Amino acid sequence: MPKQYPLEVRERAVRMTLDRLGEYDSVSKAARALAPKLNVGAESLRRWVLQAQTDAGDKPGASSAELDEVKALKREVRDLKEANEILRAASIFFARELDPRHR
Repeated sequence: MPKQYPLEVRERAVRMTLDRLGEYDSVSKAARALAPKLNVGAESLRRWVLQAQTDAGDKPGASSAELDEVKALKREVRDLKEANEILRAASIFFARELDPRHR
């Protein structure tokens, strides 16, 4: 299970990394160097920084708000499919019950 970092820790780590990004050749190198000092995983820090850059419009890609919306819509679609399946099963059951040929 992935470790969950508090939002405050994530934001502070991203700010510190972005402030020092000019000292490194890439985000990956900065994350590998700074992550142990910030007590977070290097890959987590790299992803957070890239997402922060995307959210700020510095890099192309889906913003956090867009990703959250997609996640919510996927959840809604899943719930609606389950509800449709239940209704379909119920309609088949009641159709048989109401059919005079099956009495």
